[in-house]
Amino acid sequence: MNLGIIGVGLIGGSIALDLKKSGLASRVLGADQLEETGEEAVRLGLIDECVTVDRLAVESDLIVAAIPVGALVQLLPDVLNRISPTCVVFDVGSTKKQICDALDQHPGRERFVAAHPLAGTENSGPRAAFTGLFAGKTNIICERSRSAADALARVENVFSVLGMKTVYMDADEHDRHVAYVSHLSHVSSFLLGQTVLDIEKDERNIFELASTGFSSTVRLAKSSPDMWAPIFEQNARYLSQALLEYIMHLQKFHYHLVKGDVKELHQMLSSANEIRRVLDGIELKTKQQKEKTVILNRV
Repeated sequence: MNLGIIGVGLIGGSIALDLKKSGLASRVLGADQLEETGEEAVRLGLIDECVTVDRLAVESDLIVAAIPVGALVQLLPDVLNRISPTCVVFDVGSTKKQICDALDQHPGRERFVAAHPLAGTENSGPRAAFTGLFAGKTNIICERSRSAADALARVENVFSVLGMKTVYMDADEHDRHVAYVSHLSHVSSFLLGQTVLDIEKDERNIFELASTGFSSTVRLAKSSPDMWAPIFEQNARYLSQALLEYIMHLQKFHYHLVKGDVKELHQMLSSANEIRRVLDGIELKTKQQKEKTVILNRV
């Protein structure tokens, strides 16, 4: 199978590596807005050749669109205009509603699958790509009834090969959920980083006091603004709602802190501790899924 990757960074590059390793992709074409990025992806072995989007659309059997969501809305209709009748296109964007709406009336809509693999790191670019990024993680497919049966099956198989479990959602439901479990945490990390940077202007030694707790909390602030600003824009409705609820909890905590009400502070912390039970369960499921993937790959 000829695989086309539009956007050869962390996600696109990691998909290319895993599908080449599995044997599912015999040849990988890549296209990127920056010529030097495409050339680097070739040197790193992520792709076999860097080409234009037009050529990639014509020569690929399966196309992965792994570029910022703002650009996806503009690019995907043109890509679907150029592909063969048997080619399949899927995206990996962190928002789904605007992307699906942009393709709603497109004559080639059935050749497209709206996907969102819940995997990544704070790093970007071809050098950030690595094998095994997706193993044990969850993938979301939206509006599956709008995709042709063969197109859906092919993309489901890709994510199975990557070691992912796929769940299905409405596009609007997807955007509402990820506002809380993904987008809000990125906003929090960006703004925590900015808060500390503002203090650091006056207190030069503050970063000497930074512990691993600070580093892990602010890690997401190292993520690419080029990727995240369009995500926040496209999901402004639900992200705004999530932020208001988050701010409400911050204000409540601040109120009890100023009052010196240790009992209420302790109660808030104890209530938040319930997240441990949820995360431990997710960690166990992820471990089991990875072990299952390793066993299947050995068969």
